[in-house]
Amino acid sequence: MQGYDKYAYEPFAVTVDLAVLTLRAGALHVLLVERGQEPYAGHWALPGGFLLPEESAERAARRELAEETGLADVSGLHLEQLRTYSEPDRDPRMRVVSVAFTALLPEPPEPRGGGDAAQARWLPYGSAGPLAFDHDRILADAHDRIGAQLENSCVATAFCPPEFTLGELQQVYETVWGTALDRPNFRRKVLATPGFVEPVPGAARLTGGRGKPAALYRAGTATTLHPPLLRPSREGRPA
Repeated sequence: MQGYDKYAYEPFAVTVDLAVLTLRAGALHVLLVERGQEPYAGHWALPGGFLLPEESAERAARRELAEETGLADVSGLHLEQLRTYSEPDRDPRMRVVSVAFTALLPEPPEPRGGGDAAQARWLPYGSAGPLAFDHDRILADAHDRIGAQLENSCVATAFCPPEFTLGELQQVYETVWGTALDRPNFRRKVLATPGFVEPVPGAARLTGGRGKPAALYRAGTATTLHPPLLRPSREGRPA
């Protein structure tokens, strides 16, 4: 544009950060990388990096995930934008604005470090900090967002394999919310919600004990829950 000086403002960088969560051995885990370069060399951080000129933020997020953790073309990856972090002093190198994403994985493969990440590892959510930059805040925000989404959306199935039992689905809620749920009540609410889950005809899985095999379900066509499945702290009674 004639007369417009693109150098009139101080330049700044744009990055992406990913809070990737999964369930392993019944516990919530987060995907972290060990920084191989300054600043914060040797510290754990969320995967991420600088946005390239020709990239969208989501494309950069998927590229960085593949480069730093080796998780490329992950089946079942649920990725969505969390929020933008723009505090002036959040990066000691320069002014950096970060677009953060949350990602959910049902059956996570083992990561491997790459790019400027010395290593990548799944770590329990409760022992993940302190992290580099403001990544503790980003991770906490991602956990809060997903906990709220479990109430109103069908995102819980993104933590599950393609075919799952209602007990496995309940474990997602209990792990993310950090509270036990009443099994019969949970089952009743799930099955009464149109499109939440669909039965897999003739399929069942042994889940331990002496009981009969549990029926298997798959994610349904719904994206929102009507009515919502409220957590006990919101309802004042077990779900």
